[in-house]
Amino acid sequence: MAGERATQIDDGWQPQNLEALVGYNLKRAYILFQTDLRHVLEADALSIRSFAALSLVVETPHITQSTLARRMGIERSGLVAVVDDLEARGFLWRTEVPGDRRVQALVPQPAGVKAYQTALARVEEHENRLLSGLSPQEQTNLIALLQKLRKTISTRDDTA
Repeated sequence: MAGERATQIDDGWQPQNLEALVGYNLKRAYILFQTDLRHVLEADALSIRSFAALSLVVETPHITQSTLARRMGIERSGLVAVVDDLEARGFLWRTEVPGDRRVQALVPQPAGVKAYQTALARVEEHENRLLSGLSPQEQTNLIALLQKLRKTISTRDDTA
């Protein structure tokens, strides 16, 4: 039909060369995961980026904004709006770091911990649903391989 996305066509045809490429398969899986995750987090009025930030603040109280940006793999300037939003919603607050008033640490608030726990439960349901075709061992292997790939690529990029 006119207007239908090509990705929705299921006529059995598989591009042989593309299907053999890791990057192509990662990108296709990422698009499926990201689209579904966005819908899941909409119920909590969170973006993927704000969920990631809130997760790290809850798991690492008093994390600095610079460390948070580094762990998320984004520029510090890109994090400001996310932190501003989370602070305005009462999910976290900024505090000075003893000995360096120029640096701010982020502290989760009870509302933020509750919002994170609720969102995390939905994210876990989302992952269980999307990964239901994989055995628990395959899921563990997938996570290990993706982490190894991230580490290998980031280590290589650091030495370039």
